[in-house]
Amino acid sequence: MLLLLNILHAVRVILSDAKDGFVEISRNGLALVGLVVVTIALILSARPELQERATARVLGWLESRQLAAVWSPTSGYAALERTTAGDPLDLPAEQASVTYWLSRKYSISPEPMSVLVAEAFQLGERAQIAPTLILAIVAIESNFNPYAQSAVGGQGLMQILPHEQSDKLESLGGPMATFDPLSNLRVGVRVLHELVMQNGSIDAGLAAYAEATKSRESNYLERVLQEEQRLSRITQSLRQARRQDATLRQMRGTAPAKSDAISL
Repeated sequence: MLLLLNILHAVRVILSDAKDGFVEISRNGLALVGLVVVTIALILSARPELQERATARVLGWLESRQLAAVWSPTSGYAALERTTAGDPLDLPAEQASVTYWLSRKYSISPEPMSVLVAEAFQLGERAQIAPTLILAIVAIESNFNPYAQSAVGGQGLMQILPHEQSDKLESLGGPMATFDPLSNLRVGVRVLHELVMQNGSIDAGLAAYAEATKSRESNYLERVLQEEQRLSRITQSLRQARRQDATLRQMRGTAPAKSDAISL
């Protein structure tokens, strides 16, 4: 009986010592963390350029995390849950105009083209990249052929390299998702967004994208930017026509039209 009591006492002493040790380690750890935080704060306050650089990196990381959540398969935009064709007349006027222009130029039916254009405008807004630039990249990379494949293995609309973007393709169904137009578009825009954030500008990000997709043509950037300018002129012309129409209606004292539909 005495032996059992001694054992129980020894166990209690061990547990008590372990608890005290854990508390002491936690206290010292928190003190060390606090010291590190204070030191970093003092360094950043003394070096404004470091503070700006750190702030930019944190904001970039947070934005990337936000976009990753938006583009996750649970966000309602998974490829199998989305249609691949639609009525262009259901789109806003700018998107409908771009749809019909691209449809005529690249000999693609306007119905599937309308879905690609709508997706490009949505992704562009989230990634803070002009949707006309996204569509211009698609035009130069694949001529809007969702089954295009390059000699170096680039696949689909934005010529994704499956082995280099396997992490982004995994949640969309794996490597074969590159041949799904909407999945390919989403992965391509995400890659472009990351490269823009890493390189600090749209032009530098676009150059890095050309390298990432093995698009080594000497005039690649020029061709993309020229196509983007053509698409931008379409949207700008429509906006200008709207402003002129609104001005005329205001001068005449008439109400603006209720419908935003266009006729082509």
